[in-house]
Amino acid sequence: MAKHSTSRIVGQRLTAAIPSVIGVIIVTFLLTRALPGDPAAFFAGPAATADAIEEVRSALGLDKSLPEQFFIYIGELVRGDLGVSLTTGQTVVYDLATRLPASLELTLAGLVLAIALALPLGILAATRPNSWIDHGVRLLVTAGVSLPTFFTGLFLVYVLYYRLGFAPAPLGRLGLLYSSPPQITGFYLIDSLLTGDLGLFGSVAAQLFLPAVTLGLFALAPLARVTRASMLGMLSSDFIRTARASGLPPRQILFGYAFRNALLPVVTTLGVVFSFLLGANILVEKVFAWPGVSSYAVEALVASDYAPIQGFILTMALLYVGLNLFIDLLYVVIDPRARVDG
Repeated sequence: MAKHSTSRIVGQRLTAAIPSVIGVIIVTFLLTRALPGDPAAFFAGPAATADAIEEVRSALGLDKSLPEQFFIYIGELVRGDLGVSLTTGQTVVYDLATRLPASLELTLAGLVLAIALALPLGILAATRPNSWIDHGVRLLVTAGVSLPTFFTGLFLVYVLYYRLGFAPAPLGRLGLLYSSPPQITGFYLIDSLLTGDLGLFGSVAAQLFLPAVTLGLFALAPLARVTRASMLGMLSSDFIRTARASGLPPRQILFGYAFRNALLPVVTTLGVVFSFLLGANILVEKVFAWPGVSSYAVEALVASDYAPIQGFILTMALLYVGLNLFIDLLYVVIDPRARVDG
């Protein structure tokens, strides 16, 4: 029964996501064509003649009508061809495959750090309302939301690298003395462990530390706030008072009943925060010279390079669909009643 309900939830969510993905494809195609500037003139160069610009426009397929360009684009999508990036000279699939793991590794590291801090802080604040701990957590949450990520990143670089020499220089995913590990998963932390290179693992972890802390501090704020609010609601509910009156151990009441029931809004917020961080960590990538997909998309946007922008947005949309599906399945694990609703 459980397997059948889970497969039904997966089927329903995937079916519901199809119109969204189609809409993303259409809107992205139209918006990229509405970008200011002439891509043909940009790539032909400032000294190009009108004939040279027309040749570039014909080579890019921009001399065709919008419907013709759209159907050509759909045909390429069906074949798994996202086009070629004119700024890098590589296929968009190759660029995304090499850059997406970097963004995912950074985002997941920041999210893990945020979860490790936000959940205990939210629980502590909820169990001690209006105490100095509660006020301290709320102050930290306010600071995390108020401070832009680029300011936090630059401040950490100045203090921990420039002043104290504790962190390495913000030079990307690797130190100067190391080369990339063999491509297994694309995650340098995992690949260095799988190859048994502990020195490389230490270098990767050191380079990841500052950008992950920068993202983690930003993601900590909404997670801690939602955890605190959700736990406050659960701790004042009738079933918690009944559990206390029944003489159950405080630890079992806090974690076995209150925290488990408070997890659903936390998981929802976690999915939203992850989606936002993955697509909006461009400032962190720029500050720390991180070769991720966000900086790749912005560089393509500046150059009016259509193919990378379309590939980036489509990839983000598919990742968002997969993330929503994963969250729906987590709901079923946390609260079996969700299986009935699904």
